[in-house]
Amino acid sequence: MTTSSKQTNGNQDVTVTVGQKFPLTIKRLGINGEGIGYFKRKIVFVPQALPGEVITAKVTEVSPKFIRAKLQRLREPSKDRIEPKDHLYGKIGGLDLAHLNYKAQLAFKTDVIVQSLAKFKPKGYEDYEIRPTIAGRPTHYRNKAQFPLQLRDGKVIAGLYKEGTHDLVDVDTISTQMPQVDKVIFQLKHVLDDQHVPIYDERSQQDGFRTLVVRASDTTREVQATLIVSNKALADNQPLFEAIKAKIPDITSLFVNINDVQTSLIWGNESIHIYGSETIEEKIGDKVFKLSPQAFFQLNPKQTQKMYRLAQAAFDFKGNETLVDAYCGVGTLGITMADQVQTVKGMDIVPEGIEDANMNAAANGLTNCHYEVGKAEVLLTKWFKEKQNIDALIVDPPRTGLGPELTQAIVKAKPKQFVYISCNPSTLAKDLVTLAKSYHIDYIQSIDMFPQTPRCEAIVKLTRA
Repeated sequence: MTTSSKQTNGNQDVTVTVGQKFPLTIKRLGINGEGIGYFKRKIVFVPQALPGEVITAKVTEVSPKFIRAKLQRLREPSKDRIEPKDHLYGKIGGLDLAHLNYKAQLAFKTDVIVQSLAKFKPKGYEDYEIRPTIAGRPTHYRNKAQFPLQLRDGKVIAGLYKEGTHDLVDVDTISTQMPQVDKVIFQLKHVLDDQHVPIYDERSQQDGFRTLVVRASDTTREVQATLIVSNKALADNQPLFEAIKAKIPDITSLFVNINDVQTSLIWGNESIHIYGSETIEEKIGDKVFKLSPQAFFQLNPKQTQKMYRLAQAAFDFKGNETLVDAYCGVGTLGITMADQVQTVKGMDIVPEGIEDANMNAAANGLTNCHYEVGKAEVLLTKWFKEKQNIDALIVDPPRTGLGPELTQAIVKAKPKQFVYISCNPSTLAKDLVTLAKSYHIDYIQSIDMFPQTPRCEAIVKLTRA
């Protein structure tokens, strides 16, 4: 394959072929953690390459606007390069920055915020206070694993797909996972093997067990396991459940979930409780949260404790405020701040999440928390029109960000205090283009929720202008 493209910043055509090799100096890291260099002024993305390195790049993809390549040979390594400790590095996702020392990872995540702001240019962005990224534990921090199952050479394997493929890599341990989660996944895999249960085959559509989902509590050490199957008949396997109960005492809550459609989605609509408690408990500060199998909870519990303290510190509560918790999930953010305000009102589009939020408020003896099913932009607009007080707002949206409808609803409601927790610097910067017209951005504090990956979370304090 050969392509030629005209450069906008020069008058020279660049002809490059897949498989071509050339020397390349890496200038910086992109927002996805890949090295970025320039070949005859054309941008080149190279995974696993670091700023300052001189490499031999081998072209893997050519487009009119960019080139993708792989690191063929490292000629001059960066002083920040380290030997990855995990044997799965380069085989699966989630270890994209394991070749970069942790101090440099933190600096990169701060720079990602700066890069995103420079791209979208919200009002006054050059003067924003960008605080250094707060470190976490570099390894063994993830409290949850979702591993697809396959049968290979007559043995049950469970793991993660190679990036960009549907090839499953068998995973026994991974350095970012909590050891208790690794242990239970490993034991479950062997019990399924011993019991000769059928394993789902995507190509032939053979019914069977599809996925293992395991979540552990960092504070109580309880473990919840869910076996996802393709047919409800497979949920009636008492010999298997008795074997799990006998051989894996760490599991305190066992479920089967039925996903009987051909889909890339992991979960089906029906979950059946097999034994143990119906929830496990996790704590944030002095508040307790009961988690059902599909309840959303942050994957890094220790950093979550820090993040929530930082979010609360960004407010100046007097005790008489109404705090709106948008995208409330199971109610974690609002409930941790409920003692500081008069009322918490939350919303989410997932009915099960709202059920869990109400349950968690009751479990903590809180009577000032009220949750509704609905879209944040719809309910926020409704409450504003009804002249309900909205003194403070906290949002923690998905990676897609707030979007224009909710952003406009916030601008109209104009809560005096506003904290935005973002898991995507690009959509954050895009949302700030509108928000900065009505709010002063006091500071952006990034926190490393996912060491060894390019992902970055940020807490933004906004004050009504």
